[in-house]
Amino acid sequence: MKTAVISGGAGGLGQALSVALQAEGWRCVLLDLDTSTLAETATQMPISCDLTDAAQLSDAVDKTLASSASIDLVIYNAGITQIGAFSDTPDATHRKVFEVNYFAAVAMARAFLEPLRKAKGTHIAISSVAGFAPLYQRAAYAASKHALEGFFGSLRSEESAFGVTTLIAAPSFVATNIGNDQRQTDGIARPGSASDGIDYMTPSDAASIILRGLKRDTPMIPVGRVARLSWLINRASPRLFQRLMERNIKGS
Repeated sequence: MKTAVISGGAGGLGQALSVALQAEGWRCVLLDLDTSTLAETATQMPISCDLTDAAQLSDAVDKTLASSASIDLVIYNAGITQIGAFSDTPDATHRKVFEVNYFAAVAMARAFLEPLRKAKGTHIAISSVAGFAPLYQRAAYAASKHALEGFFGSLRSEESAFGVTTLIAAPSFVATNIGNDQRQTDGIARPGSASDGIDYMTPSDAASIILRGLKRDTPMIPVGRVARLSWLINRASPRLFQRLMERNIKGS
């Protein structure tokens, strides 16, 4: 039985990915800050872990490796959003967004590098449209996702020599926490909770597209209609994309 490790595994998209993978015969290890709502079964192993804490991450990796015959897929799905003008965003908040969205994923990638090489497995980084294009009042978030794409896009070239595949999925707006943003005073909020989103997707629809990309080894997977259009428009005319983005996000 193949094993997938999913960070942010207790969230809406993480759960949707897990359910879909288990239906196809995978075993899933789910890492999240709080996994108390997840049951442990023969094909599901929840592990509570703060990915930004090196000791907790190391312990979670040890438990994962001890319980798994192989690590065939790692999905870097954990993340937070941050909504607000850069002029109002403290440096500490900017750094926190990077710690969760970028550095935690890098630490996970390092921890599972050798197991994935051994299995000739796959990295999937869950980025965002904001990972390849600008997004209004999301400077810190967009920067962290740009960094994530830069890292995994570069890692792809290194790890291909070991038979490892590296994919990037870029959803637009996935409705995982509508009405439950738990926004803090510095604008940090739960992913999928923004009230200014456009054409929200369900987590199950997003998971289906991502896993279809996995089966096809698609290097960049725009997830959803808005993501596909954004990818095409931004590549053809960044100026046009910026104008359309500002008109739609500012006006929502």
